[in-house]
Amino acid sequence: MPCLETTTQRIIAADGAIRLQARARLEQLSMPHWALGRIMDLAEELAAMTGSLHPPVARKTVVTMAGDHGVTAQGVSKYPQAVTVQMVHNFVQGGAGINALARLAGARVVVVDMGVAGDLSDLAAAGNIVSRRIGPGTKDMATGPAMSREEAVCCVEAGIEVALSLADETDVFATGDMGIGNTTPSSAIVSVFSGVAGAEVSGRGTGIDEEQFQHKIRIIEQALRINRPDPADALDVLAKVGGFEIGGIAGLILGASSLRKPVLIDGFISTAGALIAAHLSPTARDYMIASHRSMEQGHRIALSHLGKKPLLDLDLRLGEGTGAALAMNLVEAAVRILTEVATFEEAAVSKASS
Repeated sequence: MPCLETTTQRIIAADGAIRLQARARLEQLSMPHWALGRIMDLAEELAAMTGSLHPPVARKTVVTMAGDHGVTAQGVSKYPQAVTVQMVHNFVQGGAGINALARLAGARVVVVDMGVAGDLSDLAAAGNIVSRRIGPGTKDMATGPAMSREEAVCCVEAGIEVALSLADETDVFATGDMGIGNTTPSSAIVSVFSGVAGAEVSGRGTGIDEEQFQHKIRIIEQALRINRPDPADALDVLAKVGGFEIGGIAGLILGASSLRKPVLIDGFISTAGALIAAHLSPTARDYMIASHRSMEQGHRIALSHLGKKPLLDLDLRLGEGTGAALAMNLVEAAVRILTEVATFEEAAVSKASS
């Protein structure tokens, strides 16, 4: 198992010199200055991340981390916990939202069992999923810590291992999640790091009604009050109010960052994982691309805390990696602009007058 500390030590800042070279080329392209706006911003960022004026982005992998949550016993979700197992089977059969959008983007989907409360050994044995199980779901964070600190370290290191194992076949990673009830721990994580009250970072998840929503807020506030997670200690936050798949997402981001590979961050749950990763290694933010802003009200707060502006805003609230898959074409577009559009000089086109 890769070491968390060793991995974070290997994460270096994005290449400032290459960033300047990319900017210089982009400023000379045969179009009005910065005419493609944030696509050009993204091109510059990709060059800096990869250390190349020809950033490799062709091989794309969505890693969908799955895990269950003891807090579902508190009635915070509209769906039963059994749906997590059922959806993992749906992913394997290619029938989920992420499968359709990944096919469109030319990306593969890798499903990782981080701790589903059900037997997936048949899928793991057949090589249809990756098993990095920490346990059969977390404990109920409303009554005590979701996991031990040792388990928190294990799930982050498992995510790192997944990133390293896929790195030889992946240029761009995307994060995804599956776990009934996981907007509840994600809300708690965002509340801890942002200092914003639970009521302001909580959303309706799978579509709960007003009564269930108020109950969910009370459960989040109860979990924070009982566990008192330390915002200065990311592993403590993960252990107290996190989830195995959230820790796995954090590890995936850290592993990819240590290899200078861009990571498209999906929605609310993935961004909670990104917050964990960013507090374990602030430099890892250099390799994160916020794919979209979801319907969850806490997602806007989480992205602001990360200092990230999302590429898309489409009222998504599915997870799985769907928003990240949709943003993959923008990543490819950014690289095409950087590498295929001629400069004024190359195209023999007259520049605008000063």
